[in-house]
Amino acid sequence: MIVTVTPNPALDLTWRAERVVPGGSHRVDAALARAGGKGVNVARVAHAQGAEVLAVTTAGGPVGEEFANELRESGVPHRLVPVAAETRRSAAIVDEALGDTMIFNERGTSPSPAEWAALLDEVQAALPGAGVLVVSGSLPRGADPGLVPRLLSLAADRGVPAVVDVSGPAMLAAASAGAALLKPNRAELADATGLDDPFEGARELLRLGARRVLCSLGAEGLVLVRAGVAPLRARLPEPLAGNPTGAGDAAVAAAAVLLHDDPHVDDERLLVAAASWSAAAVLAPGAGEISPRHPELADRLLVDRPAGA
Repeated sequence: MIVTVTPNPALDLTWRAERVVPGGSHRVDAALARAGGKGVNVARVAHAQGAEVLAVTTAGGPVGEEFANELRESGVPHRLVPVAAETRRSAAIVDEALGDTMIFNERGTSPSPAEWAALLDEVQAALPGAGVLVVSGSLPRGADPGLVPRLLSLAADRGVPAVVDVSGPAMLAAASAGAALLKPNRAELADATGLDDPFEGARELLRLGARRVLCSLGAEGLVLVRAGVAPLRARLPEPLAGNPTGAGDAAVAAAAVLLHDDPHVDDERLLVAAASWSAAAVLAPGAGEISPRHPELADRLLVDRPAGA
């Protein structure tokens, strides 16, 4: 089973416009509303691809009720910790003419110490049946910076590898805690490490203790960096137009599924799965799903070892 933890869940709202005009008024169909946040999106994708999952997160207020109802209707197995703070919302506005997406994310409010403790208890109760722990998404304002290391410590105590997609100091803490795989994008990696070169940034995370780093480079594809071997890159011959909101979550889902089946999975196999699922997410209507074209996209990927990396 893949257990995902989402520290800062959101009700994701997606609108699609024929064309977005700055300062203009736009008539659109009703928003697609889904329970989201990165870890929930990972669980959705993995569940849809046949993996056994459990999504652990929080829900609070009227938005939290809508979040809980949609997640229940989705069929994704989950455990929700009730909290006093209102669950946040995110909005994605897709410009169909340009293939661009604008995203607006509410920051979210931190649960109380007792509510965080309840979340940790739920994770600890789920870990005996877990093969992988995924910790994914932002931390709300005021959250304890020690939350991510504590989650990884719980997993380590059970011998469960952890896949982590967080940003800022939490990324460095996850590396130091020995994450099996870290999944930053280029900007997050530079922000956390202070290094503009993504390969140098990835090696800094390896030096701290991470075992593998999977970094998104946007239209340039994904790279996998591991100590002792040259980095590996996978990219499509041309960029895809669509909604990239859940692309990183799909990559994490692919990595989690493969690491669940084999913690020592071959680098290239892991990278190709992550890159093809990520690309397939761009072609899907909203975050938390991927296009069935992912096998075709995997066949089109160009895989190489970048010169000078």
